[in-house]
Amino acid sequence: MKAGWRLAFACAVALAAAPVQAAIELQFWHSMTGVLADQVTTIAAKFNSSQREYRVVPVYKGDYDQGIAAGIAAFRAGNAPHILQVYEVGTASMMAAKGAVKPVYELMTEAGEPFDPAAFLPPVASYYTDSKGKMLSLPFNASTTVLYYNKDLLRRAGLDPKRPPRTWQELEAAAAKLKAGGVGCAYTSAWQSWVHLENFSARHNLPFATRSNGFEGADARFVFNGPVQVRHLAKLAEWQKKGYFAHSSRKREAQERFFDGTCAMLTSSSAAYGNVLKLAKFDFGVAPLPYDADVTGAPKNTIIGGASLWVFAGKSREENHGVAKFFRFLSQPEIQAEWHRTTGYLPITKAAYQLAKKQGLYERQPGLDVAVQEMMGETPTVHARGLRVGNFVQIRAVIDEELDAVWSGRKTPRQALDSAKARGDVLLKEFEQAHHP
Repeated sequence: MKAGWRLAFACAVALAAAPVQAAIELQFWHSMTGVLADQVTTIAAKFNSSQREYRVVPVYKGDYDQGIAAGIAAFRAGNAPHILQVYEVGTASMMAAKGAVKPVYELMTEAGEPFDPAAFLPPVASYYTDSKGKMLSLPFNASTTVLYYNKDLLRRAGLDPKRPPRTWQELEAAAAKLKAGGVGCAYTSAWQSWVHLENFSARHNLPFATRSNGFEGADARFVFNGPVQVRHLAKLAEWQKKGYFAHSSRKREAQERFFDGTCAMLTSSSAAYGNVLKLAKFDFGVAPLPYDADVTGAPKNTIIGGASLWVFAGKSREENHGVAKFFRFLSQPEIQAEWHRTTGYLPITKAAYQLAKKQGLYERQPGLDVAVQEMMGETPTVHARGLRVGNFVQIRAVIDEELDAVWSGRKTPRQALDSAKARGDVLLKEFEQAHHP
């Protein structure tokens, strides 16, 4: 008995003294803020608690521009994160970064994790796949443009909140009534290039660039300075003078003016839904992005925004397997449906969308399904699949500069768009020469 007790005690001591293997840490660099950042943290915590081998560590690295710059710098320095969130306009640049990234289809296959690109919503999946149908990055926070409106302010102006503006002509009429009713900011917009040129072009089946908006080759050139786009910007400039439209920012800053009730209508990302839900102290609605009723064939679908998750090359087999497990976890219908509910981002898989409908989500949160309907309403045309051109981070900054010149009255819409096209084409050519000599 004594000998048996001593042996058991010795084994217990040895086990207690044995080091517990630490979980492998996986760095996840992202650009989420507010409610979105909270949800990223929650998802990572759920994954970490679901198993003991890996620990995903979300790290905020600034806005999208800052995040991609930080990721590239870290890769060059030899200390890249495992996962980098890159917004959609950085897709072509990441695809061209040969040797820097590990394609997600390779990652999942090598790790033995089930992965079916056909399970994702087609407009989302196609954006992040190559010409051979291979998915290169994992869709994560996919969004599109929508119109938010303050129902209380519309009622006060004598407008029917059950009939939000469907066309830009109807929005102009609504803005006039709101202004006459004492509303100081009838309409504002975030993400000016994305909403008023990129999505506007897709919505009206107009090319933004040649070569199928860059999907068919790096030798694309811009054509967004067409008469319909020029006319649209001229209308916005006219509305600004009349006090119908208030230019607020290049990026998301305009959203604050809607959240606090200053502006009655806002065009922005569907991903603003979570913050509107949390911050707005009024009754609000969501509607599709308006279209020009004078353009034959409109409206078509809007195009994707948001970001995907890229995996850097050079990591160990164990680390890659951990990332693959995390990606499988992220793609689960329950995780995606909850992400969709709390943020306004699209449910990236068909199963998640069906689950959201089955849960009665769209009855409880009216308007949340608008973005899905915009993207899934019809098969995207060649001009409405999205954009895939190099150097687009810098090009969008050029477009923003030229649009700012319109709002300040320094240039006409025609002058600004012609200049943006010329300057953008130079950057396209530089990218083409650097990556496809």
